[in-house]
Amino acid sequence: MKRDSLRKLAMLATIAAAAAFATGSAFAQIKERTLKFAFQNQTGHPQAQGAQKFADIVAAKSGGKIMVKLFAGGSLGGDLQTVSALQGGTVEITVLNAGILSAQVKEFAAYDFPFLFNSGKEADAVTDGPFGQKLMARLEEKGLHGLGYWDLGFRNLTNSKRPIVKADDIAGLKVRVIQSPIYIDLFSALGANATPLPFPELYPALDQKAVDGQENPNTTILSSKFAEVQKYITQTRHIYNPQALLVSKKTWDGMSAEEKKIISDAAAEATVFQRQASRGAADSALDALRKAGMTVSELPPEEMAKLRAKVKPVIDKYSASVGEATVKELMAEIEKARK
Repeated sequence: MKRDSLRKLAMLATIAAAAAFATGSAFAQIKERTLKFAFQNQTGHPQAQGAQKFADIVAAKSGGKIMVKLFAGGSLGGDLQTVSALQGGTVEITVLNAGILSAQVKEFAAYDFPFLFNSGKEADAVTDGPFGQKLMARLEEKGLHGLGYWDLGFRNLTNSKRPIVKADDIAGLKVRVIQSPIYIDLFSALGANATPLPFPELYPALDQKAVDGQENPNTTILSSKFAEVQKYITQTRHIYNPQALLVSKKTWDGMSAEEKKIISDAAAEATVFQRQASRGAADSALDALRKAGMTVSELPPEEMAKLRAKVKPVIDKYSASVGEATVKELMAEIEKARK
């Protein structure tokens, strides 16, 4: 009996030693490093929540060897500056509106077509599927490696001048837009004075009345405290923003297979979490904005139809520049998702 007990103890000790050796061997393939993760929204925003989840998972999976340091609120610069920093390897990770990447790969502009998606789940099916993955693969030659797509939600219009209750009410407003040609053309088509600005410069521009309004999802409007400097919000839902989660290719190429697996697995887990957090926060954000004193309006169906008619030439223009084959493929994927 005693001999059996000793044999069992010896066996357990052997298993424990093997496990420790295996764990040690796995961690031996992981280099101690700190990765800078820069993004535009403030701490507490679903974008920041996703980034924190990603950082926590990476730390756990790497045994604390890989630490992800978060830089929120555009503290390392606007999106275009951050993409350039990733290409140069001075910043390792970012997440940004996928359409901004049209400066790198023109087909990304298709994500910013007005009134493209009806829901976030519809967008997930397209971005997680062949279309979205093919676009991500195109970024490799631009010094960027795609890790997945997050959710920012549907964009809505705010301003400090007047309630927008008709499509024509947008005319004459000076509206800050993303530094992307399609956004400039979109709001120009609506009669606004479209003013591209990096996100970190937006609040001061609104506060100083350099611009009358801006357009962003409700969660961003709330977390950025735009209710302090904007009175009116209209639920236009004119663009849905998939966000691209990216790592510098210089950093990626310098990682071991084990490190790449940790980053990829963490990205996949954080993506599920971030999408749920973002969509769960969208409705409560609107209620919070209303309580903060913003006047909320919805355009009636006939006015939404006018908006769609006004922006159709913009869709036609960018369909030609993106490529008819790409647009056809995208629309086919959306149809498949709707069925």
